[in-house]
Amino acid sequence: MSPRTAAAADIAVGDTVETVLTEDLARTRLVMYAGASGDYNPLHTDDVYAREAAGYPGVFAHGMLTMGMTGKAVTDFIGDGELLRYGVRFRSQVWPGDRLVATLTVTGITESDGRRIVELDVVTVNGDGVQVISGTAAAALPA
Repeated sequence: MSPRTAAAADIAVGDTVETVLTEDLARTRLVMYAGASGDYNPLHTDDVYAREAAGYPGVFAHGMLTMGMTGKAVTDFIGDGELLRYGVRFRSQVWPGDRLVATLTVTGITESDGRRIVELDVVTVNGDGVQVISGTAAAALPA
């Protein structure tokens, strides 16, 4: 259920929305994010460096890329311009080829200054079901 397709009054505590963020995270997306963010840490773009200098199996996604993809699921659910708070904890690395799915759960609805505020738990998992992000968000529901 989404405020874009249903009345905000229909949103209730316990509602859950699942969004596929990507079926197959491409390495090019990591490089594009590096360019957009200015974060050129070679752990995210140079496979040889990630393996030989740092001991990882290869490059992995920027945490903020995963956070941004998850954040888009939140704003797609609530609507643009309504987000009041969003914070996450990075739980596990995200690798090229990962499938990522975000689940948003409505944990509370309150009134503040004449607005309905929705509280969300936010979790993103990879294709193996491993949590890569967990967090919370709050947003004002559209009238």
